[in-house]
Amino acid sequence: MKQKLIILIALILFSGKVFSQIFVHDPVLTQHNDNYYLFSTGLGITIWSSPDMKNWTRDGRVFQETPQWVTETLDDFAGHMWAPDIIFHNNQYYLYYSVSAFGKNTSCIGVATNRTLDPEDPDYKWVDHGKVVQSVPGRDEWNAIDPAIAFDDEGQPWMSFGSFWNGLKLVKLNDDLKTIAQPEEWHTIAKRPRSIEIDESEAGDGAIEAPFIFKKNGYYYLFVSFDYCCRGAESTYKIMVGRAKNIEGPYIDKEGKSMLTGGGSLVLKGNDDWYAIGHNAAYTFDGKDYLVCHGYDRHDNARQKLIIRKISWDKNDWPVVDQTK
Repeated sequence: MKQKLIILIALILFSGKVFSQIFVHDPVLTQHNDNYYLFSTGLGITIWSSPDMKNWTRDGRVFQETPQWVTETLDDFAGHMWAPDIIFHNNQYYLYYSVSAFGKNTSCIGVATNRTLDPEDPDYKWVDHGKVVQSVPGRDEWNAIDPAIAFDDEGQPWMSFGSFWNGLKLVKLNDDLKTIAQPEEWHTIAKRPRSIEIDESEAGDGAIEAPFIFKKNGYYYLFVSFDYCCRGAESTYKIMVGRAKNIEGPYIDKEGKSMLTGGGSLVLKGNDDWYAIGHNAAYTFDGKDYLVCHGYDRHDNARQKLIIRKISWDKNDWPVVDQTK
């Protein structure tokens, strides 16, 4: 209760103010009219807006109250909603979000929609549509968090997701983007070796999460995060990538190694300015490609901050992102 009160006070103090540097976790981004809108992990999913991706205004949150289905489904839900994704389709915005118990695969991915992202628009209203997918301990060897939506060359929507356990998954969605297509088609698209048996209370090693598929240059690029987040100065997060000609994979890195056997080529990692960098998304805005992620700042008590950098492409069509601050 005390933690929630502190967060609510912070929301009141920060709303409406402009910041050139913001503290976020698991950021995703979209463009609406003349503004960029950023969504991130937090109580009710945090919202920021910016005219230039540099100066940000706190715009509140998606959910003022936790959806009833969440507390009915998860007995030990702690209040935070994790790792959102935002897309525009069917003339509306779809906001996917994760609810889970930390370190367990007692998890769900839900979805909400809105006709606009402008809070001054009379049509502004988030409508929750409940659960899309759920993972259950003892039944599933995967974790239903970290959703990201991608469309294949035929316009078919897919959702990638997952964290640790037996790797990252991909499943086909119906055109409404709210339900899994039938018959269900489940694909493992990336995983790392594990050394312990799956247990309800511990995810173990095999540290991979946060898939994001980005179409470019005739390929589907699968960005993922290796190693560990959320440990302050002990965090070891880094961003890796592989690519495939088909959205289902197989995803292969620069050395020809499959991401199903631990492959992945480095995109960004910690350096003199950051302890660790991870949980990314990739976008094209106004003809330029961008990587959006968070890092743990070495110069500010390892606080988690927003990082946005341009992506260039080498002669072999692999992504290149500046390693410096």
